[in-house]
Amino acid sequence: MTAIGFDEPGAADVLYPTQVSIPQPSAGEVLIKVAYAGVNRPDVIQRQGNYPPPEGASPILGLEVSGEVVAVGEAVDDAMIGQKVCALTPGGGYAQYCVTQSGHCLPIPKGLSSAEAAALPETIFTVWHNVFERAWATEGETLLIHGGTSGIGTMATMLAKLYGLKVIVTCGSDAKCDAARSIGADHAINYRKVDFVEAVKEITKGKGLQIVLDMVAGEYTPRSLQCLASDGRLVTIAVLGGAKATINMAQVMVRRLTITGSTLRARSDTFKTLLAQEISRNAWPFVESGQLRPVMDKSFPLSDVIKAHERMEAGQHIGKIVLEIGD
Repeated sequence: MTAIGFDEPGAADVLYPTQVSIPQPSAGEVLIKVAYAGVNRPDVIQRQGNYPPPEGASPILGLEVSGEVVAVGEAVDDAMIGQKVCALTPGGGYAQYCVTQSGHCLPIPKGLSSAEAAALPETIFTVWHNVFERAWATEGETLLIHGGTSGIGTMATMLAKLYGLKVIVTCGSDAKCDAARSIGADHAINYRKVDFVEAVKEITKGKGLQIVLDMVAGEYTPRSLQCLASDGRLVTIAVLGGAKATINMAQVMVRRLTITGSTLRARSDTFKTLLAQEISRNAWPFVESGQLRPVMDKSFPLSDVIKAHERMEAGQHIGKIVLEIGD
């Protein structure tokens, strides 16, 4: 099969198509003939040499796919063969065939295209776990999202609005702020023009908000904590601005703040299966009804994977980038 490989870490141009053996599903796994694969920031970081795959995972890039189940391993119901699914993968998505755990698959409902389906797993798994499970998001609360027009940011905005939260986002341009508001954000702050801490203070009339979903970390961490009301929760899911931060722990104690975070790829298969079941019950009905759709930026053929990565790194995208492999 054709897959995307690279010999040494580097810029996007290290990626190239290569021929490798079709993987075979082990016990509990399915083999998916891939239609589309999502492009995500962790793919870029892995290509740069800073995010090695977990032990036993495919070294091929790609953490989410859509397609058709064409074979199953032991302990998987044969009825899955022929099903159209989207799936979270530990790697291997940038290829014509990919294996993943059967429990990490979700059915593609009518009305959802294969391209849209491939854009869902990584974002919806990440948002559901971090916003609703780790940060205990509740109707009526206010959520601040850094990176409001990213794949994660757009999904967090839409899912939060469906659950009755107020959403504030930060973006790097006026155009992106406009896009974020059109997606559903109640307020969008251009962080290049305005101090988001002061803007949040003004929006909340000095009361602060309940949750921050942060992909930046670094110097953003203490500033995000300033945005929180007492009993507020800061959830960090990436460290694009640096892995270290200096914070005032006395303020954390006095205001009873919670600082947490997570990564998804290295979590156990059992955890991700349970998370998929939670999503199936609580978020997937919105997908099935058509109320929830990923914001799509651009689709590239697999042969243009370099252009897809360059677009991701340039920060030009609004929503999700996908690779067309074999719809």
